[in-house]
Amino acid sequence: MSRIGIKPIVLPEGVNFNVDGNTVTVTGKLGTLSRTINPNITVSKEGNELIVSRNSEDAKIKAFHGLYRQLINNMVEGVSRGFEKKLNINGIGYKTTQDGANVILNIGYSHPVVLKPIDGIKVTCDKNIVTVSGIDKEVVGRYAAMIRDIKPVEPYHAYGISYVDEVIVRKEVKSGKK
Repeated sequence: MSRIGIKPIVLPEGVNFNVDGNTVTVTGKLGTLSRTINPNITVSKEGNELIVSRNSEDAKIKAFHGLYRQLINNMVEGVSRGFEKKLNINGIGYKTTQDGANVILNIGYSHPVVLKPIDGIKVTCDKNIVTVSGIDKEVVGRYAAMIRDIKPVEPYHAYGISYVDEVIVRKEVKSGKK
């Protein structure tokens, strides 16, 4: 039995849910998300809770049971509260500025790096913190990872872009012969 899949999803106030064939659509105050699910997975509404169940005992379908339950839960959470990732920019002379919707990073390259937000994403900066927010958890995480990959953190001085809650393992600087 899937431990994640059997948990019901509680629908917050103001969130609407619709199933049309294999397409699940969730609408809330922040927007609308939809996803196509496996035909062997069914989603039903009982009161203010969603129940995700499977129609087969196949091993692959058991794995999809928990996956689709969590994906639908992320959709419900996204349209009601939204998601955000915060990135820390650390380095001597590194700075960020905002130009309309774009964020400009000066992070040690010969040219500034311009971040243009994609659909459904909002990027803001405050001193050395860049915040990526949106309603789709997958898109927010992917865009934040793309920003982090622009200048990975080096282990000696911890210069670069990292998540705010990320632990950076520092290396000791090499010492000469004694």
